[in-house]
Amino acid sequence: MKSLPIFLATLLCAGAAVADTINVTPEIFAPGTISGIPSEDCFSMTPDGNTAVFDISNGSSSTIVISHKLKGVWSKPEIAPFSGQWYDHDPAVSPDGKFIVFPSSRPAKAGDKPTGGLWRVDRKGKGWGEPWRLPDDVNVSPRIYAPSITADGSIYFIRPGDDGILHIFRSQYKDGSYQPAVQQMLGDVTTHQKDPAIAPDESFVVFDTDQGGTKDQDRLFIAFREGDHWSAPVDLGDGVNAGNNPWGAHVSADGKTLYFNSDRSIKVVYPRTPEQARKDFARLMSWDDGESNIWSIPLTPYIAAHAAGG
Repeated sequence: MKSLPIFLATLLCAGAAVADTINVTPEIFAPGTISGIPSEDCFSMTPDGNTAVFDISNGSSSTIVISHKLKGVWSKPEIAPFSGQWYDHDPAVSPDGKFIVFPSSRPAKAGDKPTGGLWRVDRKGKGWGEPWRLPDDVNVSPRIYAPSITADGSIYFIRPGDDGILHIFRSQYKDGSYQPAVQQMLGDVTTHQKDPAIAPDESFVVFDTDQGGTKDQDRLFIAFREGDHWSAPVDLGDGVNAGNNPWGAHVSADGKTLYFNSDRSIKVVYPRTPEQARKDFARLMSWDDGESNIWSIPLTPYIAAHAAGG
């Protein structure tokens, strides 16, 4: 902390103090159907809460899958109709459920070499259309990841800044087009910021970073919009972060719940046997022992603390 500017260190310490007063315990999401599938990542839902979109991977491949909640039970995830060939990951569902944005290795044009970039696929009736690549003004680097979508269609994501470090950028969606992205000034900009989970109304953003003397691993922070700038980031606290390496967060469409990945370990009783799970997903991966699952926490305590001047 001594290397940080005095005012920044003070703000970060104040944020940590607020987080210490909030007792939130993450809950595992849908063990055995959503959580427990090996290497599930970046969970996002439609606004009605009945369709989940996320990716599963084995390191060398990544595929976007979709699960539906039927009579209160989540269905076995199936490969999305627009995925399965390229390295597709980090899907984000728009707050209105009408489109998904995701990074993909697929070539920009047919016949080109595979490359990185953000793609969008729009809802077509009960299905999905053909993915289309966001403009070059947005896809300025092959290292673009972790999109998150606002109510007006604008997109937050990460890519390397001029310093070569991953930072959060925002591309305004205006008159049917995505504008060149602008870096967001969040906390200590000498460190990386990853995986933004933006509130639909852009009133706050949750992200992971190693700032504030947490160089051993990333932790989740929340920052609130205050006029033309972001507030000092607030650490979500040890109950959420300690020893758990969280990442891949998304905010629910109502802005009240955060879903994220974590390496935290918990003994889970799965409704399927490991052998059944292997058979279901043998094409991509092997059984998971309960680590690296999808977790959720309520965001209302942090929002209330900020509103109260905490």
